[in-house]
Order: sequence, then C-alpha cells, then structure tokens
Amino acid sequence: MGITRDDMHKRKKTGGKRLAWHKKRKCRQGRPPAMTKLGSERVRTVRCYSGMIKKRALRLESGTFAWRTERISRNAKVLDVVYNATSNELVRTKTLMKGCIVKIDASAFKNWYIEHYQPQQPAKRKNKKPKDAKPDEKKEDKKEEKEAEAPAAKKPAKEFAQLADMTEPVAVVKGERLIPKIDPNLKFTLTSGYALAIITSRPGQVGRLDGYILEGKELEFYKKKLEKKKGKAI
Repeated sequence: MGITRDDMHKRKKTGGKRLAWHKKRKCRQGRPPAMTKLGSERVRTVRCYSGMIKKRALRLESGTFAWRTERISRNAKVLDVVYNATSNELVRTKTLMKGCIVKIDASAFKNWYIEHYQPQQPAKRKNKKPKDAKPDEKKEDKKEEKEAEAPAAKKPAKEFAQLADMTEPVAVVKGERLIPKIDPNLKFTLTSGYALAIITSRPGQVGRLDGYILEGKELEFYKKKLEKKKGKAI
C-alpha cells in the first residue's frame, strides 16, 4: 500500500508537523493512473473498498459521441489523439483521458444526416405490358423496370455537401422539416470524413469513451490551438 490519499503526512497551516497517530488505512488507498492508450479494447475490473467495482480501461478504440445540435449520438471509431492541454507527451503516446481532443470517424453522422434530410422522390409507375407482347420485349421491359427500381449509386460526400448548403424545407415522412445550417468548420471536417470531438468520460474509472463533437466557437478555439502547435490546419 505505497500510494495513499490521506493527509497524515501533510503539514498544518501553521507549518507544524502532524503526529501520525495511526497507520495507513485501506479506505485511504490510492492506485496508479490507468493511462488509457489508443488500441484494441482491453478493460480490467478492480474491486474497491466496500465491494464497489471499477472498470479500468487500458486500451480503447471506439466510443459513443453526441452531435448536440442534432440531438443524436452514434458509436464512432477514434482515429487519433490531436490535443491535450496538460502535455504534448500525452498526445505523442496517444493517451485517452477526460478533456482531450480526438479525431473520430464521422461516417455514421454523415450517413444519418443524408438519410434524415434527404428529399424522398416519388416512386415511378410501372408500365403496363400488352398481352400480345413478344418474349424478347418482355425481357427488355423487365430489365428497364429493375433499372428504374434500383436506387442510384450514392456518393455520401457530394450528397452531404449539397444537403448542408440547402435551407429550404424538404418533404419527409412526418410532414415538412427545415434542413438546419451546419457550422462551416464542422461541415468541412465532416465532408473530409472525420470530426474533432472532446472526451467527457473518465476511461480509467468507467471503462468507456463518451464525448461530443466540437462545434461553433469551441471548435474555432481548438483549431487555433492546433494551428499554433503544428503550424498548419488539420
């Protein structure tokens, strides 16, 4: 029991030494930091005082991140650790902790945005076949029907950029919904396939990653910090 969280070894406000009138206690025990790294998931359980169980994440590669303006959350893969206010050493070693800025894969958010705000096109009517049609003509008609029914090949990046620029109401299943305007910095990162997010959970205590996507002035602030450090924008 080397690490302790008691104040027996601390001096008084006046500067005098405290008398150690009892030995160390289990309830005052401390443990070394988890220093969670970016990698394949590895979580360990720790039995604490009074039987409480903590989950100590040693490695994590994904987490749940929220897009607060759209009020949704999706599971996303963490690509890299890009900023930590404490030390650059924690960025170099890719250590995950509360308050650090990470780069995440934004494909799940981009796909949701396209599906949610994509204008629904009316279904094409099938051409009625004449009874006296030849077998070759029937085959051609079937091919045309299949081509008409098959959805066009989607290009998520282009569709997302087009939708993000739109501000007119579009017809959705439940009435009309106005497409919200996205922050230009966030739009640029999402179109590029990633997003900057901040971690709000403590991986060494709860064994998971939770956070939210940076937007607005907060995103501008951290982009300036990154530009200062690296000498170029992400």
